[in-house]
Amino acid sequence: MKALEQSAGTPLLIRAGREMRLTEAGEALTRHAAGILAGLTAAEEEVAAIAGLRAGRVRMVSFPSGSSTIVPAAVAEMRTAHPGTQVSLEEAEPPQSVEMVRGGDCEVALAFRYLDVPAEPAETEWGDLVVRPLLTDRLVGLVPTGHRLARAAAERGPVEIAQLADEQWIAGCPRCRRHLVEVCEDAGFTPRIDFATDDYPAVAGLVGAGLGVAMLPELALQSVRPKGIAVVETAPAVRREVVALTLPDLEHVPAVNAMLTHLETAAARALAAL
Repeated sequence: MKALEQSAGTPLLIRAGREMRLTEAGEALTRHAAGILAGLTAAEEEVAAIAGLRAGRVRMVSFPSGSSTIVPAAVAEMRTAHPGTQVSLEEAEPPQSVEMVRGGDCEVALAFRYLDVPAEPAETEWGDLVVRPLLTDRLVGLVPTGHRLARAAAERGPVEIAQLADEQWIAGCPRCRRHLVEVCEDAGFTPRIDFATDDYPAVAGLVGAGLGVAMLPELALQSVRPKGIAVVETAPAVRREVVALTLPDLEHVPAVNAMLTHLETAAARALAAL
């Protein structure tokens, strides 16, 4: 009681003969005690539910091809294993998605980086984050089925990127577009980009209509049903690494850790299907 009075900064009980009587401050504290105790109990139960994965929240951010392939299976498994947890998804490309993790706008972000070019400054600064590698994805060329290189690839194997120097190109998101230009310039030419869209089915549709050629990650083709196009391997090989990112403290939150594990499992299956 003395400790409580010291904390309150005023007497809570006074002695009146053989009896103890509440002061005005003591009466005020008593009136609120039930609510305080109920709140503490509710907080303890909520924390226990989160720790036991009976509750919790995971906000994810992913780029489109990750959202359509890895994420659905991972979230479905998460909900089956831990139905009390809430999982939400928003789409954003890196580096925006990475900054959303740092800014507290999400707990997990799927991101990627190209392995055939020097790392961008934003990627070299992932040291403050937990990086869970998910898979390494190869980029492949898309050409119309009647294209001269479709048969050549079927007969002789990978097509040199330099052989596409005179083609009209269909490019993806700004970051992917910049990477495409770098790859082509390394092969000795600057691509003529007539169309740009980050919608993968639209890319496949434009190629199928004979309007140009493109390069897409194999992962993206899992969610596209291409018509009128041929998929060709290119040389030199172009690859990207897909990862899941979170903050070090968040990695130990049960719901976040479980989500990362399900993402790894779903990515392994997606890789096996490539």
